[in-house]
Amino acid sequence: MRFKLIISAFVIAGAALQVLPALADESKPMSLPRTAAPAGVELYIISPKDGDIVGKEVTVRFGLRGMGVSPAGAMKEGTGHHHLLIDADALPPLDQPIPADDHHKHFGGGQTETTVTLAPGKHTLQLDLGDALHMQFDPPIVSKKITVTVK
Repeated sequence: MRFKLIISAFVIAGAALQVLPALADESKPMSLPRTAAPAGVELYIISPKDGDIVGKEVTVRFGLRGMGVSPAGAMKEGTGHHHLLIDADALPPLDQPIPADDHHKHFGGGQTETTVTLAPGKHTLQLDLGDALHMQFDPPIVSKKITVTVK
């Protein structure tokens, strides 16, 4: 276990070294490296289904094929962790970590489902897979955006 933590620390430090030159030049926006997305990966919402009418507490179950799920910070090839986008008009910027706010929920513990409370009305839900550093894969691995109506 200690060996894995040391290796993870070195990988994170290596990623940080790639970013340090951008920090020295304030005229350029800082961007972080992105992990290449494996071919054939499918990210999807198991439930609810697109068009469902739901109560204000909605359990969202995440599905992933072609990759594994691991906690944020775990530098394990072929894995990522989920982010749930709620009523997000677009994907977050590709050169920055996925934000943590009311529209971007992080599941860095490797969770594969959650219950969210939504106000009455229509809402969109979409999954966005992040790498160990909360960056979107290249290209992004996202689910189809679904719409639910809260009664």
